[in-house]
Amino acid sequence: MSLFGQITASSSQFINKRGIYLGRRSTKPHVALYRRSGGRLGGHIPGWPGARIALIDHVGARSGVKRTTPVMYFEDGDAIVVMASKAGQPTNPAWFHNLVANPETTVQIGPAVREVRARVAEGEERDRLWAQFVAIYPGSDFYRRNAQGRQIPIIVLDPR
Repeated sequence: MSLFGQITASSSQFINKRGIYLGRRSTKPHVALYRRSGGRLGGHIPGWPGARIALIDHVGARSGVKRTTPVMYFEDGDAIVVMASKAGQPTNPAWFHNLVANPETTVQIGPAVREVRARVAEGEERDRLWAQFVAIYPGSDFYRRNAQGRQIPIIVLDPR
């Protein structure tokens, strides 16, 4: 791991352990930067080249409002896999509940937008996919420990 990667991971863990979650505050600027640059900016976690970022669209389960959230992902065959870590906070992110309620959606990777259907991975599939997240971004294991017993959901975005 590079020195920059160590500093980034340490800073993130320090902030998240103290209950400060910047996700909602940083989402709009991140999405705008990602979209304007076609994913060249905001497309991966600094210091972790395997930890790539996609933009997932979702519709509010109660509000019906369309939103976009940056999420870490990897590809598993034709599917895109994301985790609902919320940086290790004790509750699932709102976008997770939105995808469960409205699974037909789109995801943007770089400049390409794909139509997908979301489903929650379970059992052996979830365990296999979780191990892959830990391999590409070891901070995932910190998120698991920090989540206070919450099992972090893994969502598979199958092409449609």
